[in-house]
Amino acid sequence: MTDTPYVPPKVWTWNKENGGQFASINRPIAGPTHDKELPVGKHPFQLYSLATPNGVKVTVMLEELLALGHKGAEYDAWLIKIGNGDQFGSGFVDINPNSKIPALMDRSGPEPIRIFESGSILFYLAEKFGAFLPKEIKARTEAMSWLFWQMGSAPYLGGGFGHFYAYAPFKIEYAIDRFAMEVKRQLDVLDRRLADNEYLAGKEYTIADMAVWPWYGALAKGLVYGAGEFLSVQDYKNVQRWTDEIAKRPAVKRGRMVNRVSGDPASQLHERHDASDFETKTQDKVAPAT
Repeated sequence: MTDTPYVPPKVWTWNKENGGQFASINRPIAGPTHDKELPVGKHPFQLYSLATPNGVKVTVMLEELLALGHKGAEYDAWLIKIGNGDQFGSGFVDINPNSKIPALMDRSGPEPIRIFESGSILFYLAEKFGAFLPKEIKARTEAMSWLFWQMGSAPYLGGGFGHFYAYAPFKIEYAIDRFAMEVKRQLDVLDRRLADNEYLAGKEYTIADMAVWPWYGALAKGLVYGAGEFLSVQDYKNVQRWTDEIAKRPAVKRGRMVNRVSGDPASQLHERHDASDFETKTQDKVAPAT
C-alpha cells in the first residue's frame, strides 16, 4: 500500500492479481480453463455446488420439496471446490457459462435442462413442483419481488462489504464505511418488513425466504465475515425472530449440511446421494480417526 493517490489509466489492463483471499480464482475473462467432465448420479436432479449462501438456497429448497413428499425432487449433490477452480472446468462451464455455483441439471425429461443462477433455480423448482410460491397473484408477486430484492442486494453484502471488511489485502475506510452503510440499510428494510409479516411474502414461507435467509440470517447471527458486533446485528429484532424460526426447520438443517466443507465435521456432508447420507456420511463418520 502506498500514500500516492491512485490515478486510473486510460485503458485498464490485467497485469497482476487483485489480492485478497480469492485472488487466484478472479480473472477478467470467461470460459473454461481445463477439460473436466462432471459426474452424473442416479437421481433426476444433479446439483454441482458448495455450501456458500447461494448454494444453501438450492439444497434447502430440494430438501423442503422432499419433506413435502415430492419424490421427483431427489438429487445428487456434487462438491465444487471453488478455491481449486473446479467451476472453470469444461463440464461445469457447459452448465453455467458464468462459472458460479450453484448449477443444476434436470435429467427427469427426454432432454436434460440446465439451470444456473440461484434465483432462477429456486423459481424453476417452485414452478415444476407447484410449491413454495403462492398461486394467488398478490402474494406471488410479493414473493417474487423479495426474491429479486435478494439477487440485487446480496452483491453489496458479499462482494461489497464482505470483501472489503474481511477479504481485501488491506483495510480501506471509505469502502468499508460505504458498504457497511448499505448493508445496515438492507437489514433495516428486512426488519421493517418482518415487523408485520411472519415471512417475507406474508404468512407463507416461500422461495423468497429461502433466498434471503442463507445470506441475511447468517449475517444476523454473526456467522459471516466476523462482522456481527461491527454491524450491531442484534438490534434487528424482527430479522432475528425470522432467522431463528427458519433455522428450526428440519429441511433447512439438512440443506445447510450439503456440500459444506467447514465447521463442525458432524455438520459437513460433502456429497449427498441418498437421504441416509445425513446419518452415515457426514465428515465425523467418514474422516479417518486421528
